[in-house]
Amino acid sequence: MGSIESERTVTGFAAKDPSGILSPYTYTLRNTGPQDVFIKVICCGICHSDLHQVKNELGMSNYPMVPGHEVVGEVVELGSEVDRFRIGELVGVGCILGSCSTCSPCNTDKEQYCHKRIWTYNDVYHDGRPTQGGFSSAMVVHQKFVVRIPEGMSPEQAAPLLCAGVTVYSPLSHFGLKQSGLRGGILGLGGVGHMGVKVAKALGHHVTVISSSEKKREEALEHLGADDYLVSSDKAQMDRAIDSLDYIIDTVPVFHPLEPYLSLLKLDGKLILMGVINTPLQFVSPLLMIGRKTITGSFIGSMQETQEVLDFFKEKELTSMIEVVKVDYINKALERLEKNDVRYRFVVDVAGSKMPE
Repeated sequence: MGSIESERTVTGFAAKDPSGILSPYTYTLRNTGPQDVFIKVICCGICHSDLHQVKNELGMSNYPMVPGHEVVGEVVELGSEVDRFRIGELVGVGCILGSCSTCSPCNTDKEQYCHKRIWTYNDVYHDGRPTQGGFSSAMVVHQKFVVRIPEGMSPEQAAPLLCAGVTVYSPLSHFGLKQSGLRGGILGLGGVGHMGVKVAKALGHHVTVISSSEKKREEALEHLGADDYLVSSDKAQMDRAIDSLDYIIDTVPVFHPLEPYLSLLKLDGKLILMGVINTPLQFVSPLLMIGRKTITGSFIGSMQETQEVLDFFKEKELTSMIEVVKVDYINKALERLEKNDVRYRFVVDVAGSKMPE
């Protein structure tokens, strides 16, 4: 075991302008410190937020940018003070790879809420260097922001849990919604939504998928095991479902009115927002007041919760529905993702692809 003293050159696929097109990009990794882990990337999931970032839809993108924050890899070398991992171990890296380590969120295992958190890509590390993500051959990450992949879990299955999986697991845990017998709604059946069905069902909840059309009924009920399917554009169906749900996980990443879904909640029900939307949402206050309902949000998950959801999937023998692609298919995958043409998560096989020289 030893620390890496020199920088290493790696190749990734980067967005170089807001067109959203990724192309090969060679860059150097930051110097590896005593508590850092050098990781050879095996695979990386593609998240809808990658689309937002590469196209600068949130107005905060910096180029060139190597996306990817559902990273699974093999530990190749360890810094001299790393005590949590060993060489050859399978590990994961999620949405963040740094924080201030001194604030209240950092000191209470909620580092994702640190105001100085450092994103896995499109950010600047403590040393002033830009961070780059998992659509690359290797990464250097502080051991605090690395999780262990359970033995026997495949890298491709683990990858989506590092963002989509923990994003739905975290609010259910935090808001006390893990007990069996609850009635939950999953609004939107994409990458995060399909994870919501998986997790909620494994917790023993009665799960209703809410969608704008009949198009995904068979997938929701027969393939994912949801208990009910509710078409939000069907007023009669929506009226019958009033006051029927303990919570709704809202994964829709575009503007939509909240009133129809607030009416579905029971007394003290929670509408949990997870879609990244850069336009104001709207509702009328009596829908909250009469029923003591809550509109809240939740942001990815902590490192502790990330490890928990990996272990939870392993314990419950759960699997994600994924489509594995090579790196030369990344741009096509992003194009399909924008059209919601994936069931339900792309995972890029980095190690099995021929990376450009």
